[in-house]
Amino acid sequence: MRDVSATAKPLVGRGFRLQWEPAQSAHVLLYPEGMVKLNRSAGEIMSRCDGQRMLTDIVADLERTFGITGLTDDVAAFVSIAVERKWLEIRA
Repeated sequence: MRDVSATAKPLVGRGFRLQWEPAQSAHVLLYPEGMVKLNRSAGEIMSRCDGQRMLTDIVADLERTFGITGLTDDVAAFVSIAVERKWLEIRA
């Protein structure tokens, strides 16, 4: 697993498109060969990965939205896995 910097600016990877799918009642990640149905946590994280916000901003927004703290490690771990799968890219 790759360490993700707190200042990294993740964005949806080339060839993928993130969208809300009412029929699935979930965010999905579409690509030419298929679709990945994301669980709620993954969808919430991915929907904030716009290439403009740093990882710290994404974490702060999630913590504010859900009224909890201590999400940094979990969000960074997900982003790292998503980068390995090419779902996300990191903008410096």
